[in-house]
Amino acid sequence: MHNSSNLDFLFIMDHKFILVVGAGRSSSSLISFLLTQASEYNWTITVGDISLQAAQDRVGISPYGKPIQFNIDEQERSRKAIAASDVVISLLPAPLHPQVAKICLTEKKHLLTASYVSEEMKSFSDQAKANNLLFLNECGLDPGIDHMSAMQVIDKIKVMGGTLTSFESFTGGLIATETDTENPWRYKFTWNPRNVVMAGQGTAKFLQEGQYKFIPYQQLFLRTTPIAVPGYGEYDGYANRDSLRYMETYGLMNIKTMLRGTLRNKGYCQAWHVLVQLGCCDDTYQMEGVEAITHAGFINSFLDNQSPELAEEKLMNYFKLSSESEEMIRLRWSGLFSDEKIGIASGTPAQVLEHILNKKWKLKTGDKDFIVMWHRFVFSQGGTTKEIQAHLTVTGDDEVNTAMAKTVGLPLAIAAKLLLEGKIKSRGVAIPVDQDIYDPVLNELSRYGIRLVEREIH
Repeated sequence: MHNSSNLDFLFIMDHKFILVVGAGRSSSSLISFLLTQASEYNWTITVGDISLQAAQDRVGISPYGKPIQFNIDEQERSRKAIAASDVVISLLPAPLHPQVAKICLTEKKHLLTASYVSEEMKSFSDQAKANNLLFLNECGLDPGIDHMSAMQVIDKIKVMGGTLTSFESFTGGLIATETDTENPWRYKFTWNPRNVVMAGQGTAKFLQEGQYKFIPYQQLFLRTTPIAVPGYGEYDGYANRDSLRYMETYGLMNIKTMLRGTLRNKGYCQAWHVLVQLGCCDDTYQMEGVEAITHAGFINSFLDNQSPELAEEKLMNYFKLSSESEEMIRLRWSGLFSDEKIGIASGTPAQVLEHILNKKWKLKTGDKDFIVMWHRFVFSQGGTTKEIQAHLTVTGDDEVNTAMAKTVGLPLAIAAKLLLEGKIKSRGVAIPVDQDIYDPVLNELSRYGIRLVEREIH
């Protein structure tokens, strides 16, 4: 009898609670991975979302899952949910992570996110370290797998005695060739649509051949880099935010070129540039009269209204585009010149554009998305210049189990498992650039077919 109660006690001690907050489109693979492994590792997975139904849908009938309603603004309920867990994985919108982090500090719980480290998040590092906590950020796709796969190659080059002179990295979430074949953008919303519409705002900063480069938002989609991925074709890359901040992170302080960016299919950026120039992506003010206007009326509201032509003609004249130009084909296909009512009562230009595009860009039943990542490393070794190019591609299973959900969710789930097993020693606010994180995470990802293909360029 005595032995049995001891075993029971060990079982209780061993039992771990993982709280996932946010059950949106990026959460499916993360939650199913955790639920599948829960019996082996003795976990309970609590899934919290502002919509209880969304949490229930993700948990399904698994005996290891528990859906709850979770609203970070309900302080006491949030605190109780976090206090009852060992590790918190936040898939909430990025601006809400610091609120989760503050409670995790108070309750002494580890926190994992896929989002960029904000200044506010960075400020929690000393406190987290003092409490022996890991606040791991940028552990999704981009940022995430891009860091881990790049660091694995960079560290290997350094071990071989090489010195990096140039590093470029681009990632894109697109659609598979067989999906929506009529869609000239070759693009749909596979993650937060708002982030897509707002992409690139602010100034992109990077280093090119020893020169600091700055691209303001209004030029960003014109200044693209052509990239060829073997077996998959040609893409355009545009610069991301601040590439310079990763020079120190990656240990590349003396590098000559450092550029991180986003990939799109050819033609996307020129058409998106038109929407940026018009002012359709502005999120700084509310538009008047939205409930009464059509798609064409929305476009017309940014064009000279003195002339009697239709919005489509005015736009062509203003941008000097022909009717059959690539830009017009994409804008027309998106329904931007139609007489359909927008269908929302109010919104900023960016919110209205998102709503219009969502009618065509929402994933439908059977749609498959496609992730493509590409790195180029140029380095000198023994007096010669060498180059390694590497790429990674993932295709989604369907509109729920997307490549985006796999590549954002699985690294987080694997990191949570490693952390609970005591295999990650890093503490404080961190990103996955240390070998004790990236090696085991990449190793396990490769079992899911997510792996980097490297080739040396001669």
